[in-house]
Amino acid sequence: MQEIIHAQGHEHVSAEHASTFEVTTDDYLTPAGDCILAINADRAPADFDPDFIDACQNADATITVTIEADGHTETVTGRGDPALEYTNERSAVGRTSEYVDDRTIMVGAEFAAEGFDRDLVEALSGGADVTVTFRVE
Repeated sequence: MQEIIHAQGHEHVSAEHASTFEVTTDDYLTPAGDCILAINADRAPADFDPDFIDACQNADATITVTIEADGHTETVTGRGDPALEYTNERSAVGRTSEYVDDRTIMVGAEFAAEGFDRDLVEALSGGADVTVTFRVE
């Protein structure tokens, strides 16, 4: 089962955060947003199919997020959790920790923003079009 979001990179994408990564529907990004990989997302977790959300709420679920931009691809894997809500209408946040709020789309991610391929980050900071694919198994 999968969900797809289309978004854009931004000149302030730095991907330096050590514990989270984020994709947002916001149309701006400040230098302080060091976890944000893409803006202007056309969808948010609240838009995802209820069956997809149910599958993600299984503690044994494996959730993968693949980010593609300008010929560069990176995939990060994490886990589902019964507390995942998928109700946020602005942001999707992957976390290396076990913390869950309404923006959280996975816990126990194998890496955060700082772990993304630097060639991909360069494409994102150049404003590239971005495809974000969420899969749950």
